[in-house]
Amino acid sequence: MTSIAAQPAAVAAPAAPAAVPAAPAGFTTTWSDDFSGAANTGLDTGTWRYDVGEGWTFGTGEVETMTNSTANVYQDGNGHLVLKALHTGSDPVAGWTSGRVETQADGFGALPGGVVRMQSSIQQPNVNTANSLGYWPAFWMLGSPLRVGTVWPGSGEIDIMEDINGRSSTFGTLHCGTAPGGPCNENTGVGSGERACSGCQTGYHTYAVEIDRSTSPEQIRWYLDGALFYTLSSNQVDATAWSNAVDHSFFIIYDLAIGGAFPAAYGGGPTAATVSGGSMNIDYVAVYNKAPAGTTGTNIAQGKPTTASSAESASFPASNATDGSISTRWSSAFNDPQWLQVDLGATYNLTHATVIWEAAAASAYQIQTSANGSTWTTIYSNNNSPQLLQDTALSGSGRYVRIYATGRNSAYGASLYEFRLYGSTTGGNPGTLLSQGKSATASSSENASFTAPMAVDGNTGTRWSSAFSDPQWLQVDLGATHAISSVGLNWEAAYGTSYQIQTSADGVNWTTIYTTTAGTGGSQTLAVTGSGRYVRMYGTARSTQYGYSLWEFQVFGT
Repeated sequence: MTSIAAQPAAVAAPAAPAAVPAAPAGFTTTWSDDFSGAANTGLDTGTWRYDVGEGWTFGTGEVETMTNSTANVYQDGNGHLVLKALHTGSDPVAGWTSGRVETQADGFGALPGGVVRMQSSIQQPNVNTANSLGYWPAFWMLGSPLRVGTVWPGSGEIDIMEDINGRSSTFGTLHCGTAPGGPCNENTGVGSGERACSGCQTGYHTYAVEIDRSTSPEQIRWYLDGALFYTLSSNQVDATAWSNAVDHSFFIIYDLAIGGAFPAAYGGGPTAATVSGGSMNIDYVAVYNKAPAGTTGTNIAQGKPTTASSAESASFPASNATDGSISTRWSSAFNDPQWLQVDLGATYNLTHATVIWEAAAASAYQIQTSANGSTWTTIYSNNNSPQLLQDTALSGSGRYVRIYATGRNSAYGASLYEFRLYGSTTGGNPGTLLSQGKSATASSSENASFTAPMAVDGNTGTRWSSAFSDPQWLQVDLGATHAISSVGLNWEAAYGTSYQIQTSADGVNWTTIYTTTAGTGGSQTLAVTGSGRYVRMYGTARSTQYGYSLWEFQVFGT
């Protein structure tokens, strides 16, 4: 067996990494990775998972063993991910190792009425048709329902780039329905067939696919270096098979297989002439989304205090569902019912919601609103349709909004990537939440379990509590001078009956912008007018013998 290292003509010079491109017009960047790790390091397993094991277990006839060794999968220190196929021994169909990785996140997809684009810059293995029989690099996606037991190909597969046997080409394919045969002609699938890809072995080229659910019929479009080369419409296959395979979310996969049915169909091997050491080099990967028409304005749930009935573990807290990241999630305990609740800080008239589930989704849920966090009104119900990616108009109002899940589609918990809400306040816009995560101090703390930063951490399960005397204060440093438009106070049972809201430019000299001697506790949003870098609650009388205790202290403004 020969080696790439023994053939200098087949080795490309290291390429400089390219930055992840900005989103195309009309799109926003949902997620990306530019593989900027140190040389010879593995992947972040919070972002990626290794698919290890013998290739035949993937059902495609491959002969390699996939590993998590940095001999096969590594970042090169130049901004690239490398998947390398290596061979040992004299048997050309045994002794191969290589790499296959997939994203931990599986929430990438097009919302109803929206568009998603998955894109990557890749250099295919620098081999040729004489020395690469059996090589099979691929950039592709599998439908998230596969992770909770839906059977392939019904769960959907979209192959964005495949090449076999060093042919300087690419294939784009959809797999759907049933196998063998079925509406997608399995196990072949329906797609572009072989398309020329000149220079794809020796340089980086951009491969992309778009799922467009904003047009009728829906479409999947394949691109090479930005040029459209194939379009597949939903009316070209069975409608149910298309919906089950396409109208949900996906996870992304890279792999460099050796052998299998696809290379064999084009005369592949591997054979004694197949070289060891060929690598698939990936510069970046990005997911871009175009929102459905009518989804306008600011996501008013993002960054707001979020709580839940339970969490599977500390790795999946409620706040993950409102942090604006598609790669973090809340996951509940493994029973019903469960809920996730957002405190918007003021009463809003709600117009729209977007719900992006992980593969372990709620099979039935309601969106509910409340003025006080205890009495709830249902304004929307859903029995998990369409799968995992849901977008709906709303008509209702409340300060508190929750998803109340009454059933699950798997044995796992209800797991949610993002809960987005849109609307306007009934009393005017309170402005931007300025205080969350900023530096907070206080006159005292009851003990180390109830410190000042806990009142600005966005978690209504943690709180600041003062010593049991008057006066006491809690102060937040906004980091710069802001115009202040409202202040939110979420009191614990021990609240202040007399207190002031004060601002300061220097943390020494204070101006009072609100005062009361008849505080009632609970959750309050105070309309104020003032400015300052520092904002504090200055308490002069307590409602109980205990201290002043705040779950959350929120400052809004511009």
